[in-house]
Amino acid sequence: MTQVNDANHLVAVVDDDPAILQALTRALKMENYRVDSYPDGTSALRAFQVQAPDAIILDLQLPDIDGLEICRRVRLAGDATPILMLTARDAVNDRVEGLDAGADDYQVKPFDLAELLARLRALLRRRTVVDGDGAVVRFEDLELNPATRQVRRGSRAIELTRIEFDLLELFMNHPRQVLTREQILDLVWGYNFDSGTNSLAVYIGYLRRKLEGDDETKRLIQTVRGVGYALRSS
Repeated sequence: MTQVNDANHLVAVVDDDPAILQALTRALKMENYRVDSYPDGTSALRAFQVQAPDAIILDLQLPDIDGLEICRRVRLAGDATPILMLTARDAVNDRVEGLDAGADDYQVKPFDLAELLARLRALLRRRTVVDGDGAVVRFEDLELNPATRQVRRGSRAIELTRIEFDLLELFMNHPRQVLTREQILDLVWGYNFDSGTNSLAVYIGYLRRKLEGDDETKRLIQTVRGVGYALRSS
């Protein structure tokens, strides 16, 4: 298998715990990543304005700006850099809140280093697969612009959250192809995220309601029972 962790990938680590910051920095460098480390959100955000990293490992609880607010600011700036959030919280609501703020994946402390590295590789791989070549994508009367993150169905503009947009982008980059639940979780959320809950079905429901609206009755995201989902007209 081709690895994605080559020396061209810059990973930013943001954590106020010196031991974790040092351990992650050392481990990532051993995997041939370039690493920038930050003990607080203020210094990290300032650095991101100068150079966006290829991925961010971000602690939820920081002394100045919490991880949720950092995620929101990064996304509001139009930055789609993959974010892996670290937290001591394990409640589903906390994970959903982080994802809705813009995080791509969630790692609960204390964590296994091998799993964290696998999640990071998945995020970097997902960024390559889902982003495609940046061209406007169309299917039936649905149009998606990866550069502006705008979606239209016919003449109607559709506002999507980050996760909803990434889901739709994945489907539109693989039209008529049946994607398994595991493939979608891996490519949109990251390595084996939330495999024991119905988070995917919930977000599919959100996306369908927004796409179908009041005037469209034709369902485009089809359930393939026992397998997964597919973007197709029938």
